[in-house]
This record gives sequence, structure tokens and C-alpha cells, in this order.
Amino acid sequence: MKAMVQERFGGPEALLPEDIAVPEPRKGEIRVRVLACAVNLSDWEFLIGAPLYARITVGPFRPRRQVLGSDIVGIVDKLGPEVTGFGVGQRIMGDFVMAPCGFAEFACVPAKDAIVAPDALPDEVAAALPQAGGIAVAGADGLKEGMRLLINGAGGGSGTMAMQLAKSAGAHVTAVDNAAKIEWLRGLGADAVIDYRQTDFTTTGETWDSILDMVATRGPRAVARALAEGGVYRALGGSTGTLLSLVIGGLFFRKRSIGMLLVPSGAALTERVANMAVEGRIAPQIEAVLPLSEVPEALRRTGEGEVRGKIVIRPNL
Repeated sequence: MKAMVQERFGGPEALLPEDIAVPEPRKGEIRVRVLACAVNLSDWEFLIGAPLYARITVGPFRPRRQVLGSDIVGIVDKLGPEVTGFGVGQRIMGDFVMAPCGFAEFACVPAKDAIVAPDALPDEVAAALPQAGGIAVAGADGLKEGMRLLINGAGGGSGTMAMQLAKSAGAHVTAVDNAAKIEWLRGLGADAVIDYRQTDFTTTGETWDSILDMVATRGPRAVARALAEGGVYRALGGSTGTLLSLVIGGLFFRKRSIGMLLVPSGAALTERVANMAVEGRIAPQIEAVLPLSEVPEALRRTGEGEVRGKIVIRPNL
């Protein structure tokens, strides 16, 4: 089968198209013919082996797995031992971030993390939902009418869907991203926009009830300046040092809650996000649907924050 293979940590040049053997499902796994696989920031982190915590998943010195890609939609092709609840021919979807393998024609994934994909969701939409949608749901949890939310890194897959949920809850949304996305984000419904290359939101004198930070670069003291009393700041990614400083240093700000966003990924959250998409409450912004050969460039653009929403790969294009 055709696959985009990684044999070392590095940039896009560390990925090569190869013909490799079709995998056999092990105990608890299902094999799928991949219809679509979304590109996530976690794929970029696994490719370059940074931040440090990425290597806990993919290997300390070299990648344990040859193939990246965790948000998979596919047709069940074969069942592994002790798999129940699925049948050959079903279309499934899921976030398989702990066992990425979707940038290939076939993939073996843990059945426990998969759900039957709703018929109402096209392949590309279903692939763009699990990880990014789960982050958006967790990040927008608890928002109410009149609250002020800032999303740092608002122009990615998670940020755009978190903005949708926030706006539907009646919150005022400030979207922070690079200049190329500012007017686009305004068109998606952002109430205010900030180009992070021109303005540091923590120095404006404004405060927010909630801050969702997709890639943390600031310590707790700076973050606290931008939080209203009783406000909540949650970081999703960033360097290990920055995240540790937020978790530990955040304990000293008693009137503000500063820490990491914990996302309970798995089949239950994927099903919740999929149902919300069917109901029209959440919808991914898909910039492009590309063939397998474009994975290296798609990962580079995702890692550098250039993508508006999501890129989805279709191995059969």
C-alpha cells in the first residue's frame, strides 16, 4: 500500500512516500481502508519530536511508528481478535492520537476509540472533527451569555470551532492570530481581532473572563494580567517549560484559574462532537483536501500556523 513514512525526527524532509505492507489488525484493532485523514498540530509535533512531551507518545530517540495521522475516517476492512460492535463495510471515524497511522491507504486502529460515522457527515468533515472538535468543546465549556473569551491561535481547526460554540452561547470573542487570518476571522464572527505579531494581548490593559491558548508562550504573571478576577486560562500546547510554569506558577494566583486544558479524548467525545456537527452546532473550516503526496507541505503549513482551519488528506486522490 502507499503511505507517507517517517523514519526519523525532522521537518517535512523526514517524510517519504513508500510502498509498505498492508498492516494486520492485532487484538482489539480494526483495519480500515482510509477515506480521509485530517492534519493536526499533534502530527507536526510528532514529526519534529518536540515539544519534549511529544516523544512520550512516539518514542524518545526515533519514531516508534512509521506513519502519522490520527483523525481517521475509513471503511472497516478486517476485524482483529476480540473486536465486537463493528462489522466489515462500516464507515468509522475517530481520534487515534495515541496510535497515529492515517496517512496511508490502510490503517489498523483501536476499536475502543472508534465510532460509526454518521451518514450525514461527508468524509472530509468527519475527519476534521474528532481532535479539533473535542478541543473546541472542552475549551468552550462553561461559557455563558455576556462572557468575554479570547482565543489565542483562533484561526486553526480547534479555534474556529471553539469560536462557533462561544458565539452560540452569547459570548464576546476576541480572536488572536497572524495578520493573514485577521479579516477572515472577523468574517467568521469574531467580535474583535488581534494580530499577535503586532500586539501582545497581555499588555493591552483589557481583561477576559476566559482565555483559550492553543500554543502557550507566556508565563503565569503575564497571563494573569489579561484575566478578569475569577477568570479561567487554559493552555493546550506549548513548550514543556512554559506549560510547567503555568501549572506551578498558576497556583499563586488565587483569584484566577491558570492551567492546562485537559481533553478527555476517546469514543465518547468523538460521538458527542459528531452529533453536534449533525445538529449544525459545530462545523469545521476546511481549507483544502489534498492527496497523500502533499502531507509534508500540509504538515509544514500546519506547524507554522498558516492553515485557515483544517487540511484533510485523501489517500485515494
